[in-house]
Amino acid sequence: MLCARAALKRSLSRTYAHQAPHKGDRVVLGMSGGIDSSVSAKILAAQDFDLSAVFMRNWDTRDEYGTSDKGCEWEKDWDDVQKVCKAYDIPCQMIDLSKEYWNRVFEPSLRMWEDGITPNPDVLCNREIKFGALLEHLPHTGTENPPWFATGHYARKDWSSSRPRLLRAVDAAKDQSYYLSSISQTGLARALFPIGGLTKPEVRKLAEADDQMPSSVLERAESMGICFIGQKKRTDFKDFISSYIAPSPGPVRLLSTGKTISEHTGLWNFTIGEKSRILGMPEKMYVVKKDIPSNTIFVAPGRDPSLLCQSVRVRDFAWIWPDAPPDGLNEGIRLSAQIRHRMEPVMCSVKSFGAPTDIEITFDAPIKGVAPGQVSALWDQDWCLGCGVIHVA
Repeated sequence: MLCARAALKRSLSRTYAHQAPHKGDRVVLGMSGGIDSSVSAKILAAQDFDLSAVFMRNWDTRDEYGTSDKGCEWEKDWDDVQKVCKAYDIPCQMIDLSKEYWNRVFEPSLRMWEDGITPNPDVLCNREIKFGALLEHLPHTGTENPPWFATGHYARKDWSSSRPRLLRAVDAAKDQSYYLSSISQTGLARALFPIGGLTKPEVRKLAEADDQMPSSVLERAESMGICFIGQKKRTDFKDFISSYIAPSPGPVRLLSTGKTISEHTGLWNFTIGEKSRILGMPEKMYVVKKDIPSNTIFVAPGRDPSLLCQSVRVRDFAWIWPDAPPDGLNEGIRLSAQIRHRMEPVMCSVKSFGAPTDIEITFDAPIKGVAPGQVSALWDQDWCLGCGVIHVA
């Protein structure tokens, strides 16, 4: 076993011998037009790299409306990217990944919503598009290392045992390691996060102090939400999804009595843990569970213990180090977990129930709003170990 581990370490050392970009190395920066990727451009442009930028067009509004998408949000973003790149003398190009996004992110998410499951397209996008399809589109010859790929994510990276580790950002309020938790070891090895060691106020201060930074970037509202929703209000999300999925009416029932108190038009319109917004009830009701076979939503008052979840099972958990999951999984290990981006990490015990990729996560304290389809990511202090889709909650 020790000989095998030593051989693996030597192999990894050769594979990842180049652990940081050197002078003249090719670095490609993924840009969105926002202040975070723009400050990343400023930071990288001050170093002696062979730097270029790409803008990913991930959503074709013509798919949504069947009309021209002239003047849509992506054009404004692309315009700002070009302004920033001109200011810092960075060559840039747009790569249209809308077909890949549709096939690898949107369609799979749509099928999950249709089945009453709660997917996370943002985590899927980072794995399949930013660190998947985009890297596949970046040209490089077989005789050179692939380019370094930088993003404006709030995350950090270091190396241990000749392997890359994904770490939380310095700014805990902006940390995006949850969204990056499905990245592969190979993708992480070539990743750069220029602003991961900065706080959001520090990033904004760098931008505002630079006369070269275009005013349109400084004035932009912070981008939030899913790629294909763009700048729409979150309340428009259900209407948006309903335009792709046919209505599927079913009952809304009280968990305590089974009494039907309302009707829904599709399981995707409800998220476990959210207020059900049912009129005429003496107290606020929350979604407790979805019974997919009977197409039924069950609700209960906020004090109902059924809203709390003590443990989840995850199949096919994707450890970032796939051939070296943490020691002690058979007996159980102590880690922290998140099932959503903006939630306080919770301490938990993690134990395998078969292969190292099939795990049960038991939370120290029960948490609300847990549903099949959500992504559960795990950390050893600040070190993100990977993630998987909740199979049973």
